[in-house]
Amino acid sequence: MLGFGDLKYNVAKAVDWVECPVKDCKAKVKRQRKVFKREEKFRCPKHNIYISPTTFEYYKEVDNILWKEAADLLLLDRIKSVKRENRIARDNSEDAVIWNVFRYLEKHNLISQFLSHIFNTPIVSREVIYWSYSRKEDSSWSELNRARNEFGEDILRSSEPDIIIKTNSTLFFIEAKLTATNQTKPRQEYNYKNYLIGGDSWFSKIFKSSYKLIAKTEMKYELMRSWLLGTWMAAQTGLNFFLINLVLSEREKEIESIFRTHIKENPRMKFIRMTWEDIYRQILTNSLQKDRSTMINYFEKKTIGYDENGELQKAFSV
Repeated sequence: MLGFGDLKYNVAKAVDWVECPVKDCKAKVKRQRKVFKREEKFRCPKHNIYISPTTFEYYKEVDNILWKEAADLLLLDRIKSVKRENRIARDNSEDAVIWNVFRYLEKHNLISQFLSHIFNTPIVSREVIYWSYSRKEDSSWSELNRARNEFGEDILRSSEPDIIIKTNSTLFFIEAKLTATNQTKPRQEYNYKNYLIGGDSWFSKIFKSSYKLIAKTEMKYELMRSWLLGTWMAAQTGLNFFLINLVLSEREKEIESIFRTHIKENPRMKFIRMTWEDIYRQILTNSLQKDRSTMINYFEKKTIGYDENGELQKAFSV
């Protein structure tokens, strides 16, 4: 996996070409525009990566993941059977970072410790669900599908929390952001009324603002859907619900105050902002973890592509 020390700080480009971002590589490939494509004319023959002016993609997605034991690869393959999109091979892939970090936490039994630290109370994780895939059911999680159906979602366009963690007392949804933001809005209005009437008009019970204001004006559509489905699912089984918005430390610092103006919170259902750097610091302070150095190195050297000035960006402020 290529990291900050392996890449050029500035990448040269022209109207019709861009150079390979790997240090000391002189290769130039045809410049991509608009949609990223995995075509031979965009591939560096030496480093086997597909290049654009702002990012690159590995030939094999396994080159962009940390955990490659048979059990890890099998789980990832099963996840992809239900996951709608897959860009794990891309250097600036949000999915790859989610997988590398949370699979590490899970493999080393740190999910419960991680949550207990955040909420300052003992929490024991029972199940970790990646992008709606349930290992117990070997399919898209039936409880989530039930909620999707209740609120009229088309399964092909339905809500897909990045991470769901279920404990004896609490349901956690983690909505993670890397290069993207929480500014999302509906692409079409084919089923929005079902959000309002589903669950015996559950929307009015857990939101203070209108659908139009939240989803279209404020563009918090994705967070709105997670809050709607998550609170309803938790209520069906008597669980607490926490929606965690995982972001970079320097971004969206006001998201808690912004989104909280639209939702009804109580001690049993809350919205919380946390950062990737929070996870890094927790890993850093625990000296007993296996593979700790690998994870720390990943946080410290991870890149998320080149900005509009052609300068390399570090992913995390660590």
